[in-house]
Amino acid sequence: MAHKLTVQELEEFAANFNEKPQNQVVARAAQKSGVLTAAYNERVQGELTRVFSTELDTENVTNQRQSGRCWEFATLNILRHNFGKKYHCKNFTFSQSYNFFWDKIERANIFYDNILDTADEPLDSRTVKAHLDGAGEDGGQFHMGAALIEKYGVVPSYAMPESFNTNNTNGFAKALGDKLKKDALVLRKLKQAGKDDEIEKARKHFLSEVYQMTAIAVGEPPKKFDLEYRDDDKKYHLDKDLTPLEFLHKYMGDVDFNDYVVLSNAPDHEYDKLYGLPFEDNVEGSYRIKFLNVPMEYLETAAVNQLKDGEAVWFGNDVGEQSDRKKGYLDSDLYQLSELFGVDLKMSKADRLRTGAGASTHAMTLVGVDEDGGHVRQWKVENSWGEKNGDKGFFVMNNDWFKDYVYEVVVHKKYLTPEQVAIAEGPITDLPAWDSLA
Repeated sequence: MAHKLTVQELEEFAANFNEKPQNQVVARAAQKSGVLTAAYNERVQGELTRVFSTELDTENVTNQRQSGRCWEFATLNILRHNFGKKYHCKNFTFSQSYNFFWDKIERANIFYDNILDTADEPLDSRTVKAHLDGAGEDGGQFHMGAALIEKYGVVPSYAMPESFNTNNTNGFAKALGDKLKKDALVLRKLKQAGKDDEIEKARKHFLSEVYQMTAIAVGEPPKKFDLEYRDDDKKYHLDKDLTPLEFLHKYMGDVDFNDYVVLSNAPDHEYDKLYGLPFEDNVEGSYRIKFLNVPMEYLETAAVNQLKDGEAVWFGNDVGEQSDRKKGYLDSDLYQLSELFGVDLKMSKADRLRTGAGASTHAMTLVGVDEDGGHVRQWKVENSWGEKNGDKGFFVMNNDWFKDYVYEVVVHKKYLTPEQVAIAEGPITDLPAWDSLA
């Protein structure tokens, strides 16, 4: 039922506001410094310490700069911590550019598959529009990184260093996205006409062009390289003429991504169920993007246990909420906006997901936890925003923020219950591209 605002109502609203003298005081503070500064809870600084009862041996951080590659950085950070622990070289880093290159080729290939599969749907259908909107984008999930690593291996950062277009992906993403959308119109027309032979010829030509564009923007990936580094004791190591897959299997062959499960906490979905996001699969015939949805306590317990065993934890979260990027604080009471405005702004996690107010927008790495009598107080977080944010790149997160704004953790299946392992290995319920878990 429509409602037209009246002059009398507006005058009543103004009277209600002005009858409270404190509103003018709060308004002056908010208008002068901004609502976030005015709502900032200074007590957080005394409550979030940087001492942890369990802490991995870490030092340097990586920097994704102006790109959406957090998922890739976090996945490679898990691998580099494994390498650092095993070979006593904690500051070793892998090339994110290398895996970024192959992601563009693989994602274009699967984009064409999706366009052909939906060629009988209208161009403005919700599914087709979702595929077109995602063309050329950077964002991703843990298993996307795992699929690229398993198929193409990894290389040290010096073997394929960052470039302008990997550090600042917008220009290339726009050009590639426009190219993919143009190709989509051609493929849809061929599919609708039943010209299967021409489809395969066109697809191969389009993929060759995607390769050309990516090679120009990023550079071609190395086929072989020499592994050369000094460990933490300054001992020199050299292993010559390795392929990326040889390097992976020789030095990190004990890492099997099949052993890892993405535990999600999406209370707007049914618990104890395995969900899939086929829209986000990036490598045909490789890992599916899937989540085992469970109550929050299972994410916390599994993450703590994995950290205590000396292994970092990939996690997906809503980093834009209640966070101080410069100081590196993640605390649910950091900005007291309800108190500032005198209006209850708090929502449940399920309601935030249902309405789009909450989402998993970023991936980082857990590298420490602080417990007191079995109760988690705070977590040490390795981000991929460089050393100028937080404490030399590391953030501290209280456990309320973990419960409120963490949506996924990636843990070894040994930390799951037998029932959860069975579900994780069972049938998948696929979700649409616009689902809240996407």
